Amino acid sequence: MVLVVVFGVALLVAVLLSGLAARTVLSTSLLFLAGGALVSDGFLGLIHITPDSEIVSVTADLALFAVLFTDGMHVSLPKLRSNWRNPARALGLGMPLAFVFMGLVTHYLVGLDWTTSLLVGAVLAPTDPVFASAIVGRAEVPVKLRQLLNVESGINDGLALPVVLVLIAAAGPTAGGADAEPGKIAAELLLGLALGVVLPLLVNGLVRFRLLGAEPKLQPLLPLATGVILYATCHLTHANPYLAAFSAGAVLAHVSPEAKKSFEPLGEALAELAKFAALLVFGALLTPQLFGDLSFGGYVAVLLAILLIRPASLLLSLLGTRISRQEKLVAAWFGPKGFASVVYGLLVLQSGIPQAREAFTLIAVCIAFSIVAHSSTDVPIARAFDVDDLAGIPDGGADADAPASAPSQAPSAISATGGS
Repeated sequence: MVLVVVFGVALLVAVLLSGLAARTVLSTSLLFLAGGALVSDGFLGLIHITPDSEIVSVTADLALFAVLFTDGMHVSLPKLRSNWRNPARALGLGMPLAFVFMGLVTHYLVGLDWTTSLLVGAVLAPTDPVFASAIVGRAEVPVKLRQLLNVESGINDGLALPVVLVLIAAAGPTAGGADAEPGKIAAELLLGLALGVVLPLLVNGLVRFRLLGAEPKLQPLLPLATGVILYATCHLTHANPYLAAFSAGAVLAHVSPEAKKSFEPLGEALAELAKFAALLVFGALLTPQLFGDLSFGGYVAVLLAILLIRPASLLLSLLGTRISRQEKLVAAWFGPKGFASVVYGLLVLQSGIPQAREAFTLIAVCIAFSIVAHSSTDVPIARAFDVDDLAGIPDGGADADAPASAPSQAPSAISATGGS
């Protein structure tokens, strides 16, 4: 119950400061992260949460699913078909480069064996949609850049998971007998994609029956019910929930724009609540002992991951594209590590492989540094763009796929409008 009180207080403060956060580098994400650290065993000792506590994996999993579901609704499938090359470059070249570079850095600076080093690289390769939304949710950021970051962060979590599972199995004896059969991994990904496509289509078909249909005040609950069913079904069938969430959001928005419009305010609020709860719980893991356990080489690796590896990897992948230099630099910088890496890092820790603890420590510290760096720079980065200079974007509905025209203007929203 102490955790609930802390969450309520942090939420109240976040709401009261959200207007200021929308105009400055103040970050509501850092507030929850710091709140969790303050009440944990490392400081006040009011709550006792360890990496193997179920609440850690559950909150991170829920937050990632909720944000991917709502972010999927912001993807315009027609526009994606005509502008798929940049996201494909980021996923097909930038992500593997980041994975390999991080593996090399981890091996030579931290001293982990090659398999575990590559495992760390795989865990930290995906960018996080929770914090990427701090940029893609702002109207002043060019549409092409928002589409690139939104699609990249929405899909790369599902792409990283098979690599993580295979490397866990290859790293040595595991406590849970990690099953990394390629056929099973592929089946889980395909099943997740299938569920994410079929379920929204089925729900949309039911709505169109003459005797069925939701009254206006209950319409926002229709996508919510779809998401709840999808989440539970994925976990019951072991389908990939993250790929399912993103694809379901995209399909639902495509076949039922009215459902997207009615659900958007509720969906953004629920995603923010899940995100803040997960940040609070993750913050409770950030004890002085955790930071003390990381070697000097580990801290150098963390800084390289954030300041060099992600930027260099994405810039290389975007060579020769028509994206402006400014947009390339923003996309290169804004590669936050977050809940996807938390979930996969917990898989590493709970696997019981020989160097699991050392790998998780490096992963957790990197995520914490990334949250601080990226959630406090979204406002200055967004303001670097001049809306008047955006050529080819007429006033009004040209931004139909923009994640949140409302949040970018509503000072009361705590979502990624300000320092997220």
